[in-house]
Amino acid sequence: MKAFLDLPRFYKKLIAVAADLVFLPLAFYLAIIMRYEGMTMDLFKQYVWLILAAPAVSIPIFIKLGLYRAVVRFIDHKIVYVVISGVTLAVMIMAALVTMIHHVGLSRGALGIYWVIAILYVVASRFVARSYFLHASFAGTDRPRVAIYGAGQGGTQLLGALRAGQDYLPVAFIDDKAELHGTTIGGIKVFPSTHLAAMVARKKINGVVLAMPSVTKAQQKHIIDRLEPLKLKTWVMPPMENLMSGTSRAQDVREIDIEDLLGRDPVAPDAALISKCITGKTVMVSGAGGSIGGELCRQILKQRPDRLILLELSEFALYSIEQELQGLQKSLRLEIEVLPFLGSVLEQEKCERIMRNFSVETIYHAAAYKHVPLVEHNPIDGIRNNALGTLSLARAAIAAGVKCFVLISTDKAVRPTNVMGSTKRLAELVMQAFARQQKTTRFCMVRFGNVLGSSGSVVPLFRKQIMAGGPITLTHPEITRYFMTIPEAAQLVLQAGAMGDGGDVFVLDMGEPVKIVDMARRMVHLSGLEVKSDESPDGTIEIRHVGLRPGEKLYEELLIGSNVEGTEHPLILRAKEAEIPWGLLQELLGKLEAACARYDHEEVRALLLQIVPGYAPQCGIEDLIWRTKNDLLFLGKATLH
Repeated sequence: MKAFLDLPRFYKKLIAVAADLVFLPLAFYLAIIMRYEGMTMDLFKQYVWLILAAPAVSIPIFIKLGLYRAVVRFIDHKIVYVVISGVTLAVMIMAALVTMIHHVGLSRGALGIYWVIAILYVVASRFVARSYFLHASFAGTDRPRVAIYGAGQGGTQLLGALRAGQDYLPVAFIDDKAELHGTTIGGIKVFPSTHLAAMVARKKINGVVLAMPSVTKAQQKHIIDRLEPLKLKTWVMPPMENLMSGTSRAQDVREIDIEDLLGRDPVAPDAALISKCITGKTVMVSGAGGSIGGELCRQILKQRPDRLILLELSEFALYSIEQELQGLQKSLRLEIEVLPFLGSVLEQEKCERIMRNFSVETIYHAAAYKHVPLVEHNPIDGIRNNALGTLSLARAAIAAGVKCFVLISTDKAVRPTNVMGSTKRLAELVMQAFARQQKTTRFCMVRFGNVLGSSGSVVPLFRKQIMAGGPITLTHPEITRYFMTIPEAAQLVLQAGAMGDGGDVFVLDMGEPVKIVDMARRMVHLSGLEVKSDESPDGTIEIRHVGLRPGEKLYEELLIGSNVEGTEHPLILRAKEAEIPWGLLQELLGKLEAACARYDHEEVRALLLQIVPGYAPQCGIEDLIWRTKNDLLFLGKATLH
């Protein structure tokens, strides 16, 4: 069977022609028997030339119509029309031959019966061959047996794509439309979703592919919620717009991502807002090589700025994003000057020179140390980069006459329990004070929670741990976070940056908070596995709680107070937060900078508690002093950056 399947296409065509050479005469012979209720030697002699003419006339017509060029495994109902056309034309030619030679006694009824038999034979033979080839190609395969959820156009397209590939074996269709239940598409039956649980064992289904590229995220999440208890590996077909544009193919199915579980449909960006501070202007992005900074650069480039300046401390990250943006320009056919600069936001004079020389009009400040435990163990560096770096870059922007400065902040700045959060709140206070103290530059900040796929996201970590067989390490069973995709967050940042008069704290609506342990369980179940627990001791993946990390909170917040109002964008809110006058803040920042230079950790901690309202570190002062003294021993006389 396998050897026949692997034959070159030329030989398969020859076999198809040979079969028609044999069975078309037999079809005409059967037509004569049916017409005369038997066969005699005289009848045979009378019709023998027509019996031989049947393949002689039909096969050239079939060749011309492309019947032998069709790949049998992928034929569908359209072939019926080709066969009907070919057989009809052949019978008409044969009838014309009978008329031209004036052969007496030939029955035109026999030709009519042959027309029916020939159509049935050719169509049936092709579909039988298709079933044979499909069975032969799937025989002995260990590919996952999947059900296709969605029997519409997307599902039909996906069926052909999966059959053409070698990755998945489609065995059933699932659809919620009652009128499709019991029907057959491409030889595969359509079942209601209520039958899926029973079919898992009966058809040995290993997974489900969602083939509904046009449904909303909310509808897709509803379906995923129903599939999760079955613990089947689940894949998703690309969205319809990607299929239509050619950027994705039907067979490019992917695993379920956390954004599929959020069930939030993206809001179309406001074109006027997103381009206001970018199009035709010189734009600078600090931290351009990071997760958020890189996505900001991609989306800024699409808005056609006059020039895009990249500021990044890491050489590799700067090289990577610069190369990516050059490739993006080629694909979008853009010619925008992209200038990469190695440097730190603490280098005020250098940053000011860059801004002046290239007439920077808009800055998106994304450079920050954001990993809570790392900053907790390296507090001096966190303060210098996140808070004092923002102060330095803001001063350079004012001196260079930059019109708009947007700070990328975080929900961890709200009532912070860690150094990272306190430094980001301190950066916000700097922005608020500068907005009131001068009118040259419009300062605003955008605050949001966790972004999916960033360097610090738990999602890729969980996926890696699941692939390794576990365990999934979780800090606490009650820990909860807000989530948003990187592209969505970057779009909203660009739009929020165009709003306000200065000193505004914009907060992104991130939907409902997600309990991390629930997210971990769902990722395990949708990978086709079971969580190991007291109720399921035979489960394959253990969820292990390792305790909260230094400075980590159970619940994150987006607002310090309750004074919040809407904006012209449905997902962007404006918060009214407490401020510190510039005179007092400047004095405190001077003391903080001096304490950092002396590595006086006790003074640094005291100043943070004084400057940042709501800062409540989780560890006691003795623990902090012990840890920071060890940091000092480790750092020695290292040069500050």
